[in-house]
Amino acid sequence: MAKRFPLHPKHPERNCWGCDHYCAADAMRCGNGSNRTQHPAELMGEDWYEFGDWGLDVADDATSIVPSASKA
Repeated sequence: MAKRFPLHPKHPERNCWGCDHYCAADAMRCGNGSNRTQHPAELMGEDWYEFGDWGLDVADDATSIVPSASKA
């Protein structure tokens, strides 16, 4: 089961958002030596989930979501 994914994290720059571990930006478990993956709000703004085909059902007062498994 996937972890809850925050819609508007207070300090998204502190974490890597590339997988379900949400590691600290300076201590990533993946060990790939790369930069962290940014949160969508950092890239596209606070309303990131309202545009595009994310496949998310977000309630008006939601602070986080549980992503569903993708269907093939």
